[in-house]
Amino acid sequence: MNVREIEDSAQRSRICREILADLPGWFGLPESNARYEREVADLTTFAVGESGFLSLKLHFRESAEVYVMGVRQQVKTLGPSHPSERYALTRRFYESRGFAALEELHGLWDDDNPTLILVKHLTCRSP
Repeated sequence: MNVREIEDSAQRSRICREILADLPGWFGLPESNARYEREVADLTTFAVGESGFLSLKLHFRESAEVYVMGVRQQVKTLGPSHPSERYALTRRFYESRGFAALEELHGLWDDDNPTLILVKHLTCRSP
C-alpha cells in the first residue's frame, strides 16, 4: 500500500470529496463534507493508495491533529462470538488478506448477530 503526501490543493480536495462520498455511514452530512473538502485544501494531507486519505492540522512544531481521515480499508462481518463455521471461513479469508480484528460490536445489525470490524494495516514507505 502506497502512502504519499498530496502536494496539490485541488487534488487534496478532490480525494477528500470522493472518499467521503463513499463513506455515507460516517460522513453523511453534505454541508460537513463540503467544509472538509474546502479546508483540506490548505492542510497537510496524505493519500493511502486509492482507498484513503488523512489530513493533519499542524498546531505547533511538536503536535498535529488528525483533522479528517477517510479510509476504505475496513470490512464488517459476523463476529466470532456467533457459532458460524461459514463466517469463520470468511474471517480467515480477510485475515489472509492482511485484515485484523479491531472490535466486535453487539446491536449494530441486530441483537443476534455480532458485528466484527476488521481493519487493514497501512504501511508508509519513503519514496
